[in-house]
Amino acid sequence: MDHRLDAMRKCHPDSVTISRITGFITDGIIMLAAVAYLIIAAIFGWTLIPGWITIGLLVLGAWFTWAVPSFTYNQFGFKVSEEELELRSGWIWLSDTLVPMTRVQHVELERGPLLRKYGLAKVKVVTAATTHVIQALKLEEAEELKKQIGELARVVDHDE
Repeated sequence: MDHRLDAMRKCHPDSVTISRITGFITDGIIMLAAVAYLIIAAIFGWTLIPGWITIGLLVLGAWFTWAVPSFTYNQFGFKVSEEELELRSGWIWLSDTLVPMTRVQHVELERGPLLRKYGLAKVKVVTAATTHVIQALKLEEAEELKKQIGELARVVDHDE
């Protein structure tokens, strides 16, 4: 048996940067909406309170956008064995999930623009109940993991 199957593995460290960029883009869009509301509210004489509350929450939320990805990265790990996929995650509430290979319906590889920029990919393991995500692995490692889980679950796509 391959010794790599026994050790808890981590996502790529660039996953922290990608999470932060995604969070700041989202925060920026919400900030623009709040500013637009404030301008429209000032023009039409509406109350400004919702806009100011939103901006205040975004300033507080910026700390979470910066800090949470590091905490999440440090807690996340995964391990693949012939019988199951083990996932550890969480920040405040820690979760340890075992996904039996017999329950895996299919395995997906996903690469959005930021993941592609950093040469990374997400691996999604789909069961009837839910989808389990391994956030960011180097593309080669993600492809190998997808193939490995697919073969262990006997769901590999032979057309590739």
